[in-house]
Order: sequence, then structure tokens, then C-alpha cells
Amino acid sequence: MKILVTHEIPDAGIKLLGSKGYEVVIGNAFDKKELIAELAKDRYDAVLCDLNDKIDAEIFDAAGKQCKIFANYAVGYDNMDLKAAAERGIVITNTPGVLTDTVAEHTFALILAIAHRMAEGDRFMRAGKYHGWEPMMLLGTDVSKKTLGIIGLGRIGSRVAHHAVRGFNMKVMYYDPKRNEQFEKEFGAEFGPAVEDVLRASDFVSIHVPLLPATRHLINAERLAMMKKNAYLINTSRGPIIDEAALVAALRAGTIRGAALDVFENEPAMAPGLAELENAIVTPHIASATEGTRQAMSELAAQNIIEALEGRVPPNVVKG
Repeated sequence: MKILVTHEIPDAGIKLLGSKGYEVVIGNAFDKKELIAELAKDRYDAVLCDLNDKIDAEIFDAAGKQCKIFANYAVGYDNMDLKAAAERGIVITNTPGVLTDTVAEHTFALILAIAHRMAEGDRFMRAGKYHGWEPMMLLGTDVSKKTLGIIGLGRIGSRVAHHAVRGFNMKVMYYDPKRNEQFEKEFGAEFGPAVEDVLRASDFVSIHVPLLPATRHLINAERLAMMKKNAYLINTSRGPIIDEAALVAALRAGTIRGAALDVFENEPAMAPGLAELENAIVTPHIASATEGTRQAMSELAAQNIIEALEGRVPPNVVKG
């Protein structure tokens, strides 16, 4: 069996594949044309790809009928054409679960950082502007006992809510297509029947939905205007869920107080003007970037491949 890994990843998964006697070829960040050429010139039984790879019908056809699985090194799978895969009998998998705690931690770090103006304070210090303590310098916002709005109550959204309630006595209001009364009972949370209900009530809004046609620009100019003027928006899910140009305009106008983003609409680019805004914190899509978590993702992606190649159903099959 021969496996193509499209980008360098932590070695736990590579070692696991090697232990099964598979030949593993590690690519060097292929673009689409290069990936098609690599798949066409050799026979691969499986491909371990990531969010940088836009996997569509052309890629599947280049891989040929011997390729059984594309294992995505991510929990999201908006880079995969699930319909084209299903038509060709190719299995698609992802890596959920192992990154839940890490992404939730990063999300809450962003909440604390934007509320307490940490990045702004860091720049202030490095610029030599600090000349002594002042009562009115860089006043931020308390997090404890405020209302956190969760848009999307999956694994990560639920874990962020846990930190909010258990650690900071926050009130949680959430929107999800499926109501979770057990969650409400456990955390004293309130269900918002619509996204708008959560936006209007929350001091902090954290986005945790997958990127789908229905969620693209879920947060737009109209919905930003519904938020409190002193509210903050946090996104660690997918960039296109927010209309980034509308967010820049809202931050400039003071429509909301601040935003903290780990993902962007047109990665790696940011919307014009975003980088200059003092009331925005931006991190380079690193919410899952800890050594332990990235190794666990590597191992899980490899395990999905092993299960498929040995004729079993992988544990993390994605269905369209």
C-alpha cells in the first residue's frame, strides 16, 4: 500500500502508517496542478490531505480507482467535494474530538485577550509608550458574570460554554438548529430560537458552526448591527462565516466594541483595514496548534486510513 501525505505533519501518524508496512510519500505543499500531476504519475491507495488542499472531482479522477480514501487532517471538511467523492466510492474522513479542548482553550484565550486589551497593551509596551500606571489607561471589559452567546453547540461550542460557566460564572445563551435541553439543565443555559436572539442579548458572541452554503456570511452587516455596542465577536470556526469587510466597517464605526479572529474569509489574506484596527485581535489559524493536539490529529487521520485499507469502516467517515 502506498500513501501520499500532501504536507508535512507531526510524525505520530506517519510512524503509525509505517508500522503497518505502508510506503509513505510526504509532499511539499502541492498546489492543485502539482497534486494532480503527483496523483497521475503514481498509484496511491490513500491520500492524507489538509485544509490547504481543495479536493474536487479533478483530484479524485487523477487519483484513480485504486485510491480508497482521502483522510482530511482537520475537523472541518469544507475543502472536500463530498458529492464527487460519493459518486466515485471514495471515503472521506476527518479528525474530530481530539482538538476540542485545544480549540476551546484558544477561543477563551481570545475572549480574555480582547476583553482585557492584551494585544493592544503588548504593542503599547513595545512601542515605549508606558510611562507609569494611570487610572484611565487601556480600560477593558470584565468577562465574569457577562453573557456569552454561542452560535453552534457542537463539541467545541459546548466546551467553551463549560469554561464560561464553570470558570467565569457567565450566563450562556446559544443557538443551534437542534435544541439541547440537557445542556441547558447542566449549564443553566438559555436557548435562542434564532441567531438574532443570541446576537441581541450577548456581551460576547463566539462562532462554532461548520462552513456550509447556509452559514456563509451568517454574520453580515445587518446582524452585526443587532449586537450590543459594547459586545465582542470571536471566531475560531471558518472565516467565510463572517462578512469580513462588513466586520471591518462595524469595528471602525463602533457598531461593536471588538473582535478576535483565528480564521479569515480569504486566508491567508485579511480584509483591507483589519490589520490596522486596535479593537481587533488576529491569530493565524492556530486554535488547534499545540504539539499534543496536532500529533493526535496526525494519528487519527492515519488510523482512518488504516481502517479503510484493511476493509473496515473508519471511525470518522464524513457523509455529504
